[in-house]
Amino acid sequence: MDGIDHLLQSAYRADSEGFVAFSVAGQVVGWMRPGFAGALSEWPRVFQRDQADAVRLRDDLGDEPSRSRALAPIIRELAARGIITGWRDELYPVQGGLGIAGSAGLPLMHIERAAARPFGITSTAVHVNGIVENGPGRDAPSLWIARRSANKSIDPGMLDNMIGGGVPAGLGISETLIKEAWEEAGLDAALAASATPGRRLRIRREVPEGLQSEVIFVHDLVLPPQVMPHNQDGEVGEFMLLSSAAVLDLLRKGGAMTADASLATLDCLNRRGLFDLPESRQSRAIFGEWGTRT
Repeated sequence: MDGIDHLLQSAYRADSEGFVAFSVAGQVVGWMRPGFAGALSEWPRVFQRDQADAVRLRDDLGDEPSRSRALAPIIRELAARGIITGWRDELYPVQGGLGIAGSAGLPLMHIERAAARPFGITSTAVHVNGIVENGPGRDAPSLWIARRSANKSIDPGMLDNMIGGGVPAGLGISETLIKEAWEEAGLDAALAASATPGRRLRIRREVPEGLQSEVIFVHDLVLPPQVMPHNQDGEVGEFMLLSSAAVLDLLRKGGAMTADASLATLDCLNRRGLFDLPESRQSRAIFGEWGTRT
């Protein structure tokens, strides 16, 4: 099994075996490890366990502000104890349904970004493939690949897309893309706005922090040859311009690029006719059921 096969096998798990359901206002919004769920029993005025041993937010917390206020000090306390790590001081919306930020309906509540994986909520992210066309007669482009800073709390030092970031509370997909384009690659808003959408991917996998459940909005951004990305926020250690063949070789070897960036890169290579996605249930769950946006 090469790195791509392993990635596709591990990037989406349909079952929640070994996890405890977390519900808000009658909707399951997350899945937690039993140990983490057990830690929440210290706050019975906020969390309750039902007969199926699932965890739910108390029903008398009846709106977004009251839920968000109730959770905020608990999440801070769990972080102080080292149960939640990688504090970001940024809020994520917790949505019902597919959990897509900016989707119809108000968020059920907001939580600190570092708590998303321990609670197993579905978050939303934007990933941008930085592309340099190789000129007439050469169909395969080169890709700008970022190396994550060694100080990142998640996947430090691993390879990543040119731009990638979670969609925080208060921002939509396009706004997040423009924000991250400047912070991560030093690209202005006009250039960032020219990015074209790819597929909307789904990743759901067990990670050290808990469960990564994410919807990834993939985009491609073609850069003029003279434009080079320059990181502004310290989250990228370096950028490399690699041929499509070299990037595909990295993915086949596995282990060098983050899982979500690998999927976004495969989506780009597939749409450009440089990689054939396998016909499998896993592949359809990640790529096929979401489709290419127009």
